[in-house]
Amino acid sequence: MKKSSLAFVALLASGMFLESCKSKKVATAIDSGEEIEVIIPCSGEEYKSDEDFIRATSMGESQDLTLAKKKARNNTLQELAGKIQTTVQVVVDNYQNSTETQDGEVIQKRYEELTREVIEQKISNYITACEKLTKTKNGSYRSYLAYEIKVDDLLTPLSDKINQDEILRVDYNYEKFKKTFHDALKNQ
Repeated sequence: MKKSSLAFVALLASGMFLESCKSKKVATAIDSGEEIEVIIPCSGEEYKSDEDFIRATSMGESQDLTLAKKKARNNTLQELAGKIQTTVQVVVDNYQNSTETQDGEVIQKRYEELTREVIEQKISNYITACEKLTKTKNGSYRSYLAYEIKVDDLLTPLSDKINQDEILRVDYNYEKFKKTFHDALKNQ
């Protein structure tokens, strides 16, 4: 009787140990019968751009852990830069169209040059909002990333650059520019 109790306790303890060693599923699937919803790490509503942050998410996969992380980093930075460029382009277009100037084409080009400079300087201010690493059944690694950059980290230097430009400063209104920027983010 004592041996069987001891064996039962050992079996129970090893079962609890094995259960605690199971890897946690990072990506989950919800089966509705006809299809399976796949939930991807570092994505979803909480990782969408908003009034305060421009966000981007991506993934990288490789048999090599370091390469998977590098791919994810490069992909996410490319997406972040693309979102910033697109948002700023919409803002510049909308702002320039709402501001009456004599030579719109020259103004447009000057805004584009300034925004390109600021984006190149400020893209390095991104913050990692989420990072998950998984290993697939076939042994490859998947690195999921979400980066974000504060909208104010883009607006302030952009505003400073515009204020330094003699031609642009004449018709520039920071509050109007900021509102146009926030409106563009809402429509993303």
